[in-house]
Amino acid sequence: MSTQALTYLFVGITFALYIGIAFWSKAKDTRDFYVAGKGVSPLANGMATAADWMSAASFISIAGIIAFSGRDGSVYLMGWTGGYVLLALLLAPYLRKFGKYTVPEFIGTRYYSDLARIVAVLCLIFISFTYIAGQMRGVGIVFSRFLEVDINLGVIIGMVIVFFYAVMGGMKGITYTQVAQYCVLIFAYLVPAIFISILITGNPVPQLGFGSTVSGSSEYLLDKLDRITEELGFNPYTENTKSTFDVICITAALMFGTAGLPHVIVRFFTVPKVKDARKSVGYALICIALLFTTAPAVGAFARVNIADAIQDTKYVEAPEWFKNWENIGLVAWKDKNNDGAMQLYPGNAFEEIQPSFSEKVGQYGERVVTNNINEDSKNELYIDRDIMVLANPEIASLPPWVFALVAAGALAAALSTAAGLLLVISSSISHDLMKKTFRPNITEKQELLYARIAASAAILVAGYFGINPPGFVAQVVALAFGLAASTIFPALLMGIFFKEINKEGAILGMVLGLVTTLSYIIYFKFMFPEFNNSEYWLLGISPEGFGVIGMLVNFMTAIICLQMFSKPPSSVTNLLNSIRKP
Repeated sequence: MSTQALTYLFVGITFALYIGIAFWSKAKDTRDFYVAGKGVSPLANGMATAADWMSAASFISIAGIIAFSGRDGSVYLMGWTGGYVLLALLLAPYLRKFGKYTVPEFIGTRYYSDLARIVAVLCLIFISFTYIAGQMRGVGIVFSRFLEVDINLGVIIGMVIVFFYAVMGGMKGITYTQVAQYCVLIFAYLVPAIFISILITGNPVPQLGFGSTVSGSSEYLLDKLDRITEELGFNPYTENTKSTFDVICITAALMFGTAGLPHVIVRFFTVPKVKDARKSVGYALICIALLFTTAPAVGAFARVNIADAIQDTKYVEAPEWFKNWENIGLVAWKDKNNDGAMQLYPGNAFEEIQPSFSEKVGQYGERVVTNNINEDSKNELYIDRDIMVLANPEIASLPPWVFALVAAGALAAALSTAAGLLLVISSSISHDLMKKTFRPNITEKQELLYARIAASAAILVAGYFGINPPGFVAQVVALAFGLAASTIFPALLMGIFFKEINKEGAILGMVLGLVTTLSYIIYFKFMFPEFNNSEYWLLGISPEGFGVIGMLVNFMTAIICLQMFSKPPSSVTNLLNSIRKP
């Protein structure tokens, strides 16, 4: 069978499985829709949590970021994994013991204020839609390459699939679908990594191959990467280019953001007991570790393969995979020195990061780029970082069925997280805004209808962001973590461990944390992207790491309000005593 036929087969089988599970486990009431009836086993919940959290950023983009940025990419691994430790120790058991449906419900009850609940909902919507943009972009990339459809059409197809199992199944349907998706995505990630590790280092374990010598040579893989990157004019692969302070800020923002992500936290409301919430985190960490310890090796293998396959190769002799990705606009080449060969050097080949193409072809058959050429850089190549994991099997000439498997795994990663985020948005609107705030007299049936309508509307907005993404998948997702770190995490942490924090401090803290972080992101990412470098950043902190500053603003605001407003009522103190009791 052809690669495309195999891809249709693999993707079709997995989609049929997901939709079948959604109908089998269709939510019958709000308890099923919001928290899966609180009957999910710790192991299943751990696998579902891993799938929910290991998004397109983890599957598609992490290895690409590491491939191009080397050691700088480790901030994503440290931050996202470390955040789960915080979640297990500081939040998950206490929120499960609280026993309600959503994060805004805890915040509204703990801070004895409907306004606090509304502010939490608004923060969750900002976080979730920022996060979802990365997932839908990942869906579009996979569909455009492997199913040979337009990226925008690929996003729309993904929207339809998510609609079925998120809107119909609710949390119950999503949970068991995500268990299946985890099995698909981890198998799809490990199989090509094992193949490529054997080819490059002779070691079948990618984590060990990462530190091994290259086959047929006494040179270690990382030494070879350092040599190659330095020869091309890049910094050594194993050295940081980011400042230590920015690395600390990004890592911290990702850690605290992980502990404040609503679609992850809500997973711990689905298990029967508090003890099961802790077990779920343990299982999730094991499941996540399988991918995250493999990602650095995949990134290193990809960088070696790229250098061997492209550098100084004549375009007319370019490998087939290069032209396949060029046809969908995620790879581009401009012959600046008229020698017909491709050169990858530091700097952008074009003035705009994402090239656009005309229908014409150049003298060698290359797609003609309509962007302005960056004459200040001798780099002739644009390679989208988000294609590294997807293109790796092609670059390494693996069997076609591996390409199809990777496509199915990437879609599983993107769709599982998108579904979890959509459920958070819909439950926040239907339960926290409608049922608990504006229309308390609606029936359970009406509440379930509102939840499904909200999820449907959220899918349309998510599709828009997927078609018009603000950056690489991992970068976009990192911004969402910064927003979570500056808004939800402080409100939850202080809400559990500091009895004297009042509603005024929580509300103002979330608002100022959101405004501070969002303003910084908008300024550098959207208003003035030409200034988005360390020369102009405040204290040298990138937008991906600025959530830490927003978090500190949140904490300081809450502490100041302690002196200005009255303490919480005794009912709140009693609530905290009950959820903190062993």
